[in-house]
Amino acid sequence: MAVTEEAPEVRAREPGPSVKPRWCLGTRLLVGASVLWAVLLVLHVLLAGRWWPWLVVEAVPPVALVAVPLLLLALTPLARPVRRWLAAALVVPLAVGAYLADLVPGFPDGAVRGTEVRVFAWSTDYWQMTDDKDAFYAFLRRQDADVYLLQEYLYWVDDRPVRIDDAARLRREFPGYRLSVEGELLTLSRLPVVAEHHREVPASGDGWYWQGAKTQRTDIRAGGRTVSFYNVHLPVPFRVGDNPLGSGFRGFLKEQYDRRDRELSALRADLKANPHPAVVAGDFNSPWMGRLRPLGAGTEGHRPDGSPFAGFSWPVSDYPLPRLWRLDWLFTGGGVGVPDYRLGGGEAFSDHVAQRVRVVVPEDAS
Repeated sequence: MAVTEEAPEVRAREPGPSVKPRWCLGTRLLVGASVLWAVLLVLHVLLAGRWWPWLVVEAVPPVALVAVPLLLLALTPLARPVRRWLAAALVVPLAVGAYLADLVPGFPDGAVRGTEVRVFAWSTDYWQMTDDKDAFYAFLRRQDADVYLLQEYLYWVDDRPVRIDDAARLRREFPGYRLSVEGELLTLSRLPVVAEHHREVPASGDGWYWQGAKTQRTDIRAGGRTVSFYNVHLPVPFRVGDNPLGSGFRGFLKEQYDRRDRELSALRADLKANPHPAVVAGDFNSPWMGRLRPLGAGTEGHRPDGSPFAGFSWPVSDYPLPRLWRLDWLFTGGGVGVPDYRLGGGEAFSDHVAQRVRVVVPEDAS
């Protein structure tokens, strides 16, 4: 008789305890770098323009606020256990960075009825000290602007500012223009000048430069209205090439921060008390104006027309650095429109490109 073997009893296995996947070193580093970047971004928003040591961080090109999260996003596939939520989380600092860096295309203002004024604003790199003087003036004349807002109307010799007086040549080159000088700031206008606003200048030594005004206001008649044109050149935060570990670097940084803060406060106060429409342009020596360092008083910042990269204005020459900073800015207030705003020109003479602007002063509503 055949003997049948009993089938072994099949027992259901009890589910064992779940094992969480362990993060490899690469995942940990990527998550840590993303958290660190988010913290730095928050600190930048809180400290830019408010704490003097942060001036060093403010020197970082704004494009870094987009480049770093993009790089982290490109590496997220390496963090396999958390790649999805990490990628989603990085979208936030990417969007915030693009907003703060102002990397959006510029578009001209819509139709504004009023009087058109052509403005040319430029940091001249110590006037024509080392340039062909005739070529320099020929370049300025070609701009055919109604208002010129020019900075660095001075020479720089042996690490010291030197006053200059080129008024005679300027009057020959620009007949019919009114000249207004405030320290190293020069405004030329072929429109009627209503008033010049000057601040008291220290008389001794180099005080006219180191303690003198870094903003110049000239009230000009455009059409039937008075418009205040502000010519601005804020102090540099530090000198390119200085040793950051040197004894004088920290003191100069703090001193420059105090000067910049005083000048910005004075400019904001003047704008707030000014009943006229305003055009503010010049070299602010900061890539964070507008978003992180607004002027207030109802002013509006403008981007040059064109691509997101059309707004880079420095450095142009003599620096082994790419043009990744925008230090030259334009603000308007009181309903002034900007139908055309471009950066370009002056590369043969200065480390800054020029601001070429058409503004429209609105008709008086009254």
